[in-house]
Parts: sequence; structure tokens; C-alpha cells
Amino acid sequence: MNEKNSLGLNNCFMDLDDPLELFKIWMSEAEKKEINDPNALSLATSSSKNIPSVRMVLLKGLSKKGFVFYTNLNSPKSNDLKNNPQAAMCFHWKSLQRQIRISGKIEQVSNEEADNYFNTRPYESRIGAWASDQSKAMSKREDFFKKIDEFKSRYKDETNLPRPKHWSGWCLNPLSIEFWLGDKYRIHERLKYYKTSNNWRKEILYP
Repeated sequence: MNEKNSLGLNNCFMDLDDPLELFKIWMSEAEKKEINDPNALSLATSSSKNIPSVRMVLLKGLSKKGFVFYTNLNSPKSNDLKNNPQAAMCFHWKSLQRQIRISGKIEQVSNEEADNYFNTRPYESRIGAWASDQSKAMSKREDFFKKIDEFKSRYKDETNLPRPKHWSGWCLNPLSIEFWLGDKYRIHERLKYYKTSNNWRKEILYP
């Protein structure tokens, strides 16, 4: 029989007051089980006309401030966030039968933080950030490769390739985080943390 925590949930939910600490533990376990990209998440945004949109991005940072991903600042998701900084994230790890949903307010990371992460990326990825007009239509794919070659000619020194001003990161400051564990017959277990002032409260939810 599975051990239970103080709320009667599976012991994998533990008894932590800070959901970010529980997230780190679940992510660490996902990194051992998921074959590809355990840091992949679906990001939901809404346009100024209240039209929702969702896509996959990769989590590239986590701190007390929140969850960080990087992208082109002229992309549809960035334009959504400029108009409506409310967003939601969802991680799903099928191998663990676990899911984490996060919602909150997003703000752009500092230039220093964006520079530091940009410089850790492979040279080809940094060139791609310069060459791609993300999500805009192109007449033919060869045009993209031509732009890549042009930027490679401009920035031949791999150690001295500046970050484009149109490329940076966004940080979601969570207001609620929900942990989900799948079970047979849809008798799933759910634990939700929500922020009140500077503290976290938690409650269990019906499946």
C-alpha cells in the first residue's frame, strides 16, 4: 500500500509548504524517467482580443521569482504577453502519470539574465536567434538558410556573438500551482497551492 502524507494523498506529494520545492523534486524524478525534454511545457496565452493560444516551450530557469523560458520578443506569444501578462503553464510526464499546472503573471527577465543564458547556447542556436523572424511567413526555406549564412559571416567569432535585442526571456511568477497524480478508474489525486499575500496555502481537489 502506498504511504500517505498528512492530507491522505500519495506520499509523492510530500508535506511541503513551498510548492516550488515540490516542483523541483518532481522535475528531478521526471529527468530520470522522461526520454525527451522533461522540461517541455505547454504555454497558454491570450491575445488583446481574448483569443487563446497554446504551444510547447522549454523551461530554462527556476527561482523564487518563477519559471523562465526564452523566445523571440516579436513572436505571437511575446506579443500576447505584452498585451496580457497573464499566462498558464502545464507539464505532463506520462511515464510518471504526473502533471503540474501553473498560472500567474509574466514579466520579462533582466538583460543580464538573458545575456547570461544566451551565452550558454550553442553557436548554431545563437545564430538561429538572429536569423529567424519567428512565426512570420517565408517564401521559401532557402531564404532562412541564406540568412543563417549571412549572420555566420557577420559573427565569425563564436565567443563574441551578442544577444539580439529581439530575443530574451519571460518569467512566470506563479499565483497557483496544482500537482496531479493519475490513478486507475480516474480516481486521480490533486493538490493545489495558491498564493495569499506572501504565503502559500494548499487544498486537495476532487478529480
